[in-house]
Amino acid sequence: MSSQIFDGPAGLDRLPQERRVVTEIPGPRSRALQERRAAAVAPGVSSVLPVYVVDAGGGVVVDADGNSLIDFGSGIAVTNVGNANPRVAERVAAQAGRFTHTCFMVAPYESYVAVCEALNRLTPGDHEKRTFLVNSGAEAVENAVKVARYATGRQAVVVFDHGYHGRTLLTMTLTAKNMPYKHGFGPYAPEVYRMPMAYPFRWPGGPENCASEAAEQAIDQITKQIGAGNVAAVVIEPIQGEGGFVVPPDGFLTAIAGFCRDNGILFVADEVQTGFARTGDLFACEHEGVVPDIITTAKGIAGGMPLAAVTGRADILDTVHPGGLGGTYGGNPVSCEAALAVLDEIENGKLVERARGIGEIMLPRLRALAGRHDAIGDVRGRGAMTAIELVRPGTKEPDPGLTSRVARRCHESGLLVLTAGTYGNVLRFLPPLVIPEHLLLEGLDVLDEAFAAL
Repeated sequence: MSSQIFDGPAGLDRLPQERRVVTEIPGPRSRALQERRAAAVAPGVSSVLPVYVVDAGGGVVVDADGNSLIDFGSGIAVTNVGNANPRVAERVAAQAGRFTHTCFMVAPYESYVAVCEALNRLTPGDHEKRTFLVNSGAEAVENAVKVARYATGRQAVVVFDHGYHGRTLLTMTLTAKNMPYKHGFGPYAPEVYRMPMAYPFRWPGGPENCASEAAEQAIDQITKQIGAGNVAAVVIEPIQGEGGFVVPPDGFLTAIAGFCRDNGILFVADEVQTGFARTGDLFACEHEGVVPDIITTAKGIAGGMPLAAVTGRADILDTVHPGGLGGTYGGNPVSCEAALAVLDEIENGKLVERARGIGEIMLPRLRALAGRHDAIGDVRGRGAMTAIELVRPGTKEPDPGLTSRVARRCHESGLLVLTAGTYGNVLRFLPPLVIPEHLLLEGLDVLDEAFAAL
């Protein structure tokens, strides 16, 4: 077993780290709550698994019926340090007892400044940086585009196939997938252009040619169709999230970043899902030494509290006039304290190394599973961000139906997994970085059993 995996979540003695299925899933209490939900909550808000959570921490979530499920979702890469991390809980409670809000734009406070200082220090690059705080990943990406347009005086924004950047009007425009994110919500924002993504499994020229050919095509299309001098920013996820955990091959990001640098285009790394140790680096773009002009972060930044950030070169962010950035709740003091606790936990708990250890366990197991099941067309990921893509055997035709059936069987057996992908045919795995190793291995056993039963 890897020495890098967390085997004893501190402060979680109250919550047994075990898979326990005592009713059908969802059970009667969750079904009753689901009936209340149907009468009160807009149906456009969906849930992966309608079990109603009453407790969570370490590597488990416990529902209203007493079932304890292994968590391979982390609230979509949010609870990297666990759902009930003691450092986070203590600092949140202490700050809530002092004050919950003043609005940083009205009467500021130190914790906002401290979070910005930490992000300026920790994000890639040793240049002088500035940061400001907002509420969500979509808000961070939208503000990054605002800043890029303001600083460059240009309007065009380039994004990529299979990308996901949020649900606001602009970030829906940036997002590639129609259903469920965009369908019926247009018209969309102008001056957004989409380029081919380096997707090794589906690249027509084969994975060995993917990096160079995808970069060449993207650069050629930008030059011919838009004009490099009109582009304010290229916005890209270093590993795509909702698009199916697409990991571009080495060389693609560096080629795109180099093109941006040569043409005065700002390279914006959307690290909303990949940031804060998830991929085995503190930030995913560090894998190839890519230094973005602007980086957006959210999700794992504050252990479940709403917070996001835009960090970038000082000479870029300093161009915006006072009052041009901000928001009522951006950098809420309770969320800032949570973020400072998360950053302490990542460093003191060696969570970057633990994410690598999770990958060292998961990826070989997933490859072995693929060797036994022809429906698994691809295994990919980095660190604690891994996935399998399901296809009809002997082809690359997506099989979203099989993906749903495997996910449902996992859920029924007490393993919470998520689906993803432009074609709905990817099972993605995002365990908390503090998951005990025995639960990680048991979760993989449950996945194995789910495939064997189909």
